[in-house]
Amino acid sequence: MTTTYTGPAPADFTDVRATNLAVVLDYVRTNAPCSRADIAASTGLNKATVSSLVGELIERRLLRETGMTERRIGRPATMIVLDGAPYAAIGLDVGTDQLTVIAVDLGGEHLLAWRRAFTGRGATPGRSVAAIAALARRALGRLADQGRQVLGLTVGVGGLVDPDGVVRIATGLDWRDVPLRDSLVRALGAPDYPVTVDNSANLAVLAEHRYGPYAGTPDLAYLTSGPGVSAGIVAGGRLLRGAGGYAGEIGHFVVDPGGPECSCGRRGCLEAVAGVGALIRRLAGTEPAGDLEPEVAGIVRRARAQEPKTLAALHEAGRHLGHGASLLANLVNPSVVILGGHYVPLAPWILPTAGEALDTLVVAPQPPGAGLVASALGHDAAAVGGAAAVLDAVEAGRLPLPTA
Repeated sequence: MTTTYTGPAPADFTDVRATNLAVVLDYVRTNAPCSRADIAASTGLNKATVSSLVGELIERRLLRETGMTERRIGRPATMIVLDGAPYAAIGLDVGTDQLTVIAVDLGGEHLLAWRRAFTGRGATPGRSVAAIAALARRALGRLADQGRQVLGLTVGVGGLVDPDGVVRIATGLDWRDVPLRDSLVRALGAPDYPVTVDNSANLAVLAEHRYGPYAGTPDLAYLTSGPGVSAGIVAGGRLLRGAGGYAGEIGHFVVDPGGPECSCGRRGCLEAVAGVGALIRRLAGTEPAGDLEPEVAGIVRRARAQEPKTLAALHEAGRHLGHGASLLANLVNPSVVILGGHYVPLAPWILPTAGEALDTLVVAPQPPGAGLVASALGHDAAAVGGAAAVLDAVEAGRLPLPTA
């Protein structure tokens, strides 16, 4: 069956073959199992070109044949699926209290998924880089034992990350102007695969766009909270980065001018009234500890016990969060806004009021199914998104060389 293809367009210039290899690989990823004729009909490439491209991708062990199918009109066709058995992509997310590393193969199957305790705020950047590099090396060693070639490593950090991988500001880690990418490259011995650093919310929305329940939806927004609040946005099928790479810092939108003071010095920022750190401060009366997960679990227990103070705080945070989501909805008109990070376990209590506020404040008519939903990827979203970013680069044309 022929499907409409909306991926990269075939190229016409000197890079035609590399680009068209990526076109074929991307088509097979989203439409497998498929035949060479399906690829040609949907991408506009002629059959001889497709046959040659598929042959090279099989040689590179990025695709494989699965045999013949007779459930179609005409002659049986040899079906093509992703292979990618020799390859791995790694994503590593740096939280204030833990490190998460996930490796996937070309089809997105998890090869490893580890979470390790991490004292981010209390450590110097140098010690933090050493801990991040140590975990990355362990993952690399495990993948080498499996005979895998690493296609790339992407590291996520909650904060402002510039295109060179310098973490300009990460309040949860108390970092400023930390050259994380260059430091990791040195610590890992200048590896032959690309090492990149990005904002965790950006990576999380890439994971949702590739693997989540709304995978392939061209317009998505993702809201997450650790100590602060940030957003990742996919618009028109592409990550929205902004001029300096700092798009998505919605946590410092003022939604309650008379509200509490924010870490940025202003009053009533979304982070100060709806962030998980702010919620903990309101309920405990103290600053949240480095590890937020036990404190969030305590809020969940009290909410399940119907504690009035806890329910009132969650209701209020949800109302402000819906206000923040409406700002995203009015600015970029996503099909859905996904709540991730520490919001996920709190979703049963914050989603109802957040959804009501969103519906009240959004201007544009919402398509069916639009609104606020909790992430199905949970705390692993940013690490999964780091691996997804590596695979996106492969499918954009950065293909590995043929294996021996």
